[in-house]
Amino acid sequence: MPTQTETGQRPKGRPREFDREKALQAALEIFWRQGYEPASVADLCKAMDINPPSLYCSFGNKAGLFLEALSHYEHIYWLEPSQKFMNEPDIYKAVADYFTSAAKILLAPNTPCGCMVVLAAVNIAESEEKIINSVRAMRMETKKMFSDRLRQAIDDGQIPEDTDVPALAGALNTFLEGLSLQARDGLFQSELKAIAGCAVRMLPAPARGIAP
Repeated sequence: MPTQTETGQRPKGRPREFDREKALQAALEIFWRQGYEPASVADLCKAMDINPPSLYCSFGNKAGLFLEALSHYEHIYWLEPSQKFMNEPDIYKAVADYFTSAAKILLAPNTPCGCMVVLAAVNIAESEEKIINSVRAMRMETKKMFSDRLRQAIDDGQIPEDTDVPALAGALNTFLEGLSLQARDGLFQSELKAIAGCAVRMLPAPARGIAP
């Protein structure tokens, strides 16, 4: 008796060969433009060029796809700027460069405007606890990044020891999230960069004897 492979048929529900990264990028753009709730499985499958059984087999469900697309977004767009931010020796340059990069990312011509992580936090049903918790964790990870870098700046003697790190890290994180909403409102790149340039002014004056 011929097998399914011999007849050229795939087992029901088994995903055909596809470029996972390309599929995630396609799903990301649907979620980014429409939001999690409005994005339908039909729209996602059409964009990814797969059928519903393949989506469920590959990603579990719509929520699983969304979370993987969100991780893909973080890796593709924010990993490099974050690494540069942590590795730049000068805290003032680190903050200035990071927020300048953020302005470019948030208004990149080939992507929807705004930060996917920030926008994903809006209008998610309370029942979607896994998504809510995952998005919150991502946002808190960014706040922790700011905290870690500020503490390093204190250790390096660049900013005063009495700097309120939790408050300043929270302010920088809030400022970053606000930039995303501003980008969604249709600001020009020059306007967003000018606003981003204000981030470095949130830092305290350099510790005595250290030039800014």
